[in-house]
Parts: sequence; structure tokens; C-alpha cells
Amino acid sequence: MVEKKGEDKKGEGEVKKAVKGLVYGMAMHGMVTYALRTRMYLENLFMLITMGDMLGVPVLPPYYSLRLLPYAVPHIKTWKRTLLRERDVTDSIFG
Repeated sequence: MVEKKGEDKKGEGEVKKAVKGLVYGMAMHGMVTYALRTRMYLENLFMLITMGDMLGVPVLPPYYSLRLLPYAVPHIKTWKRTLLRERDVTDSIFG
């Protein structure tokens, strides 16, 4: 039984990919998750400051909110769903 070079390279690529995934999971996954969660919180805070009038929280004068409205329109629906969803006590502990 003679193995071909193409099959050998394919096996090496799969092992390299598995090792790369293992190292990422051990070293970086926690940091990436934390960074993404922090970004989400900052984006929600920005939307609350600029578009808070939609929820009854007037923070900025409407002039500045209207200037930023074209940039915020794609995110308004998900932002409102995030802020207005029901929360449980376990959300703050495990989330």
C-alpha cells in the first residue's frame, strides 16, 4: 500500500487546522467573546444616547439625533428588541 502525496498533504492540513482551532480555543476565545460583548454594550449605549427619544429618554437634542438618524436606521429594530426584551435574574449571572 503506497500513499499518495496529495492524501498526505491533505492529512497534514487537517491536523494543522485542528491544532490551530485548539490553540485558538485555549488562548483567544475568552478574549474575543469579551471584546464582542463589550462592543455590543457600547453600541447599545450609543443608540440609547442618540435615539433615546424613541423610548422616552430624551438625552440629546432632537437636532443631533436627526443628523445621526441615517447611520442608525439599520440598527434600530435590533436595538429596540435588545433593550425591551424581558430579562431574567439568571441573564446577568450567566450572560
